Amino acid sequence: MNNFGRNLALWVIIIVLAVLLFLAFQPGGAQHASQQLAYSDFITDVDQDKVRSVVVQNHDITGTLKDGTSFETYAPADPNLIPRLTAKKIEVVAKPMEADGSPILRAITSWLPLVFLLGIGILFFRQMQSGNGRAMGFGKSRARLLTEKQGRVTFEDVAGIDEAKSELQEIVDFLKDPQKFTRLGGKIPKGALLVGPPGTGKTLLARAIAGEANVPFFTISGSDFVEMFVGVGASRVRDMFEQGKKSAPCIIFIDEIDAVGRHRGAGLGGGNDEREQTLNQMLVEMDGFESNEGVILIAATNRPDVLDPALLRPGRFDRQVVVPNPDVAGRERILRVHMRKVPLASDVDPKVIARGTPGFSGADLANLVNEAALLAARLGKRTVAMLEFDNAKDKVLMGAERRSLVMTDEEKRMTAYHEAGHAICALLTAGSDPIHKATIIPRGRALGMVQILPEGDRIAMSRMQIKAQLVLAMGGRAAEEIIFGADNVGTGASSDIKMATNYARRMITEWGMSEKLGMIAYGDNGQEVFLGHSVTQNKNVSEQTAREIDREIKQLIDAAYHHAHTLLLENIDALHRIAQALLEYETLSGDEVGKVLRGETFERVEVDDSAPENRRASVPTIRPEKGPETGGETDALTPSPQPG
Repeated sequence: MNNFGRNLALWVIIIVLAVLLFLAFQPGGAQHASQQLAYSDFITDVDQDKVRSVVVQNHDITGTLKDGTSFETYAPADPNLIPRLTAKKIEVVAKPMEADGSPILRAITSWLPLVFLLGIGILFFRQMQSGNGRAMGFGKSRARLLTEKQGRVTFEDVAGIDEAKSELQEIVDFLKDPQKFTRLGGKIPKGALLVGPPGTGKTLLARAIAGEANVPFFTISGSDFVEMFVGVGASRVRDMFEQGKKSAPCIIFIDEIDAVGRHRGAGLGGGNDEREQTLNQMLVEMDGFESNEGVILIAATNRPDVLDPALLRPGRFDRQVVVPNPDVAGRERILRVHMRKVPLASDVDPKVIARGTPGFSGADLANLVNEAALLAARLGKRTVAMLEFDNAKDKVLMGAERRSLVMTDEEKRMTAYHEAGHAICALLTAGSDPIHKATIIPRGRALGMVQILPEGDRIAMSRMQIKAQLVLAMGGRAAEEIIFGADNVGTGASSDIKMATNYARRMITEWGMSEKLGMIAYGDNGQEVFLGHSVTQNKNVSEQTAREIDREIKQLIDAAYHHAHTLLLENIDALHRIAQALLEYETLSGDEVGKVLRGETFERVEVDDSAPENRRASVPTIRPEKGPETGGETDALTPSPQPG
């Protein structure tokens, strides 16, 4: 019987006992239906020959009148009562004096309070042992056994990480046929550490291993071990491995192991005694005197740099399986997995969606499919079309549209020129990625945006590509200064400046792209580093070197700004055309921006012909009026993924 059934039965018993206790102490029982009769009235009825029969029990008299009415009364010590009844030929029945109620009722009455209190105690005891308040099982493991109720996951449900699956296939083969490896003297790895960015499918991959091997799968989080009391975590580790031994062969999965496996002794003020004792117990259980054959430990983390070296040595986590973001082929397979339960229109092509989502993780792609399905449902459609996937991708990459935001004409005009400056620099700078979309519709925290996407998956970036990113970032501010003057530029370039500064600093301090400072990695002053048994401040950059770094950063950004400024002056007509097109249509695709730059016309074919963005478009040639204006905030650039 499950816990719900036991709790329900206990409550039923308690309620029944309470009802019996209430009834037991009710006086009179069924006698309340009889009529209470005064003794004088009873004597009058006897004299008038209205009484049919009576039952005499000590001083209590009950009986029935000739009209069928039952009565009861209490008689004093009257020696003439019985002769008077017999004289009237009334049926008289005499009963001896006995205690009230039956023996069963008396037993229930005497034992009922004790049973009731005992039931209440059992209920409280069970409640204390269940849930998060385990008073009697504080040191028990909180690992949960994953059953078929949660759904069986196999390698068919995991896509885009073929190399990781092939490495873990050996663990599956061992769990299915251990003799295949042991007869040649081989030992299966005791632990496998899944390392990768968030959302790449580490937990799903661990569930797939259990599903493929069809063995018990215990799951627990690293934070479930650590408590405020020292020794509790170590006790839970011992109990977890005891459960694993009883169910061997099995898999124990620890998610976010960095919560308990951090480097011992690191950090200001020493380490955490409870966490370090828990880690010590885990190290002993994984490779101590006692062997845990058949218990395979799998852990996941996105911070392998903070783990203790003893946890990663051979014999414990023998293998580190990297689970990276998928490439274009992997993204296509992941999309097909998530699209199984979504009714798709005929124009949906997962290959096109995969090419347009570089850098997306498995969780990002699942969110993309879900957003597209929700958008189609809001529109009342029965299938999800390619238009919904494009809109969902824009929402994921750039944020939700904020059409309710009220912008003045001057703010829209400055935003349009800001984005037009980005667009021209992206189209005419060597090494820049293609434009996916340009918009002046506020999305997320940005008032406008030019989104660029690389043509394929990018692993590294060249110096020319990084400098193109700097020119692209400076294009918005350069366009504002050209059109509105240096005194009227807005604050919309703040995110562009931050991005450009980050790129320039990394070029000099990390990527060795400065001729003056050379190929040396420079750290930041004040950065905390762990040396031996203490934490010290990083002082490997002198004040003079820091000034040289700042000077080099400024030179790179100034050069990019002058390049963008010159480029826009040489293409001032194209700048006006793109800005005017953005003001008229609000959103332009990459192909439409290219046509406007070349002076060509384009046509939009949409379902809603009444919308202004769906009309036949021709390249506007009207130049804006001259004069100072004030621009609003614009977050104008979505760069391609950063290298490194």
